Amino acid sequence: MNIMKQPELEELIRKSLEEFHLKRINGLSTLKLRTVLRKKNPYLFRAVGVQKASEIVSEILRAHVTSSDETIFGNAFFEPIAQICSGGRVSDSEGVDVIIETDTVYKAIAVKSGPNIFNSSAAKRQDQEFRSLASRLLKIHKQFDPLLGLGYSRRFGEPTKDRSYRIRSGQAFWEELTGDPDFYLKLIDLMRDYPVQHRIEFEKEWGKAINRFEYDFLINFGNEDGSINWDKLLIFNSGKEKPRWVKVTATAVIEEQDDSSEDLDDEQEEV
Repeated sequence: MNIMKQPELEELIRKSLEEFHLKRINGLSTLKLRTVLRKKNPYLFRAVGVQKASEIVSEILRAHVTSSDETIFGNAFFEPIAQICSGGRVSDSEGVDVIIETDTVYKAIAVKSGPNIFNSSAAKRQDQEFRSLASRLLKIHKQFDPLLGLGYSRRFGEPTKDRSYRIRSGQAFWEELTGDPDFYLKLIDLMRDYPVQHRIEFEKEWGKAINRFEYDFLINFGNEDGSINWDKLLIFNSGKEKPRWVKVTATAVIEEQDDSSEDLDDEQEEV
């Protein structure tokens, strides 16, 4: 493990937060309404009495950001901190993020943000990736120690007949990596006011996304009287034929065929 002094750790946290906010802002600025709208339930919006485009747009954006933030945070914040503070190295194996190797032990760590979206299919895939790596390492004659590390929560588990890896979370995970039982507290204390500084920039991008989505929604699914055309929305979402999408530019109105892929696995992001 790599024992870091507090100024070094604070600088690492600052840089990791910067990367996290940069990625979430870039994701928001390039997000398209037609991409996320294909995965939402028009029947549910209608059933709860939604009447304003702004309600649908806000719900779509909020759900997307909440889901994507978890994954982005794990990749941009928890993962690099786990690698650097453990003294390990970045793994080049699928499904494994950090490798810590000694003379006798080969520890392979998959770093995830938390347990919320680590469903059964993700758990099965993770087990397969660990087993695949273990089979490739037989010739090195070291103890193979696969570990699923969650940045937060209290999940804890030893290998079973159906799962080859250990699970450590929150305080226990960070203490195993760093030897410091208070490391998990330092991660939040040393954020200082950096998140507040980044929030201002994010809120500007959020406002632009709201305006962009509302505009596109009303152009494609709004009636002349300002009401929502639920038939058009449902046809776009669930019709057999690929629908047309109206895109308005500064100089023209363009009707495009929607070619956004409906990959439901995108919503089952790993932790």
